[in-house]
Amino acid sequence: MKQQHLLLYFTDGCHLCDDAVALLEQTTIPFQKVDIVYQQKLVDLYGYSIPVLQKQNGDTLNWPFDVQQIIDFTDILT
Repeated sequence: MKQQHLLLYFTDGCHLCDDAVALLEQTTIPFQKVDIVYQQKLVDLYGYSIPVLQKQNGDTLNWPFDVQQIIDFTDILT
C-alpha cells in the first residue's frame, strides 16, 4: 500500500495543534506542518478550524481526531 503523506495545517501557539502533532507522532505516517499564518487563503480556509489534516488528494480531516481516526483517514496500517 502506498505511504500517504499528510499536511497538518496549524499555527504556533495553538495547543490543539500541539495535541495533533503528538497524535501524529504516535504513528508512522509522514507529515509536514504548514503554518497557515503565512498565507491569507489558508487563514481564510482554516483560521477557525485548525488543526486540519489534508491528504494528497485534497481530502481533509478536521479536529477533533484521534490516532485511530488518523489511521482510518489515511487507509494505512501503522
